[in-house]
Amino acid sequence: MEKTWRWFGKKDKITLSMLRQIGVEGIVTALHDIPNGEIWPYEAVVEMRDYIAAAGLRWSVVESLPVSESIKYGGPDRDRLIENYIVSLANLGKAGVKTVCYNFMPVLDWARTDLEHPNADGTSSLYFDRADFAYFDCCILKREGAEADYGADIMEHVERKKAVMTPEDDHKLVENIIIKTQGFVNGNIKEDDEKPVEIFRELLGLYKGIDRDALRENMRYFLSAVMPVCEQYGVDMCVHPDDPPLQILGLPRIVTCDEDIAWFLNAVDNPHNGLTFCAGSLSAGAHNNVPELARKYASRTKFVHLRSTDVLPGGNFKEASHLAGRAGIIDLVRTFQKENPSLPMRVDHAPLMLGDEKMGYNAGYSFHGRMLALGQMEGVMAVVDREIAEGKI
Repeated sequence: MEKTWRWFGKKDKITLSMLRQIGVEGIVTALHDIPNGEIWPYEAVVEMRDYIAAAGLRWSVVESLPVSESIKYGGPDRDRLIENYIVSLANLGKAGVKTVCYNFMPVLDWARTDLEHPNADGTSSLYFDRADFAYFDCCILKREGAEADYGADIMEHVERKKAVMTPEDDHKLVENIIIKTQGFVNGNIKEDDEKPVEIFRELLGLYKGIDRDALRENMRYFLSAVMPVCEQYGVDMCVHPDDPPLQILGLPRIVTCDEDIAWFLNAVDNPHNGLTFCAGSLSAGAHNNVPELARKYASRTKFVHLRSTDVLPGGNFKEASHLAGRAGIIDLVRTFQKENPSLPMRVDHAPLMLGDEKMGYNAGYSFHGRMLALGQMEGVMAVVDREIAEGKI
């Protein structure tokens, strides 16, 4: 697999020259300055492609070309927004950037409640505490009917937290759930927004009446519309699984498991309609056998995120070492190196370590933590390549 790295553009504190030195081959990035829904001009795509090439690297994957909320919930302007998306895909294809990662998660792209959960070795990792998330949902967001989504044990925890949480604690939870993990991903809520909770409530309201079937139909509508331009320019679309792969905030989530993956691949059965195999997202659901999913969908996978999680009691989970957790990453590398070896792969969320916590990196995207993970994966890939060459797998 091609060793790639998620890079956040020219303002990223991690430079392309640094990445070249640690063995990165391809770059995963986006035109982050262009607002969601607007066309990515061909000239801007070429400028970014050439800037990356000048550093001896290539723009391997777009992550992400965001799908506007209106496309997801089927708003009155969705056809105009889809047309803009089609033009952007054409401009990417003409510039030779052929893999586009996106997601179809309503409002909240990914959720964590603690961005610096301490580990025994002195590092820290991302963490999801379902009870803390319930407190946010019921007591800060105050979503109507939220209490019915949680069991009695979780609600007991929420009641205890009410007595001890300070305004500062509430603010930290809001930052962790809807600002620091979202602003650099989808642009819905930015760090300088004065009323993020109110904005978030308004976004949730847009999905009133949108259930699982309706969201699936809107995804099918979108994919059917973009596949012709993907065929014309050889662009692969690869959806990212929901993170976590669970129903949250009363919103439908439709890329959570084997049955969901089979549905969207069959709904628009086109070789350019594919999967971003995010081992971390999938492993956060105890219902998913991640190595089995990799074997089943290797041929329709266009991009791989290698990370792993530990699923804990109560619906909690934490980011695990890339060599541990329930994702079974070594087995995944064996599958993809044998079945689809040209895939771009990037190491995903990694711990904060060796001063990463002081650098202001985007949540989950440390330098030293990811560099360690990349070294681990490079070693795994070398061993697997030898196993393949010797006919052992």
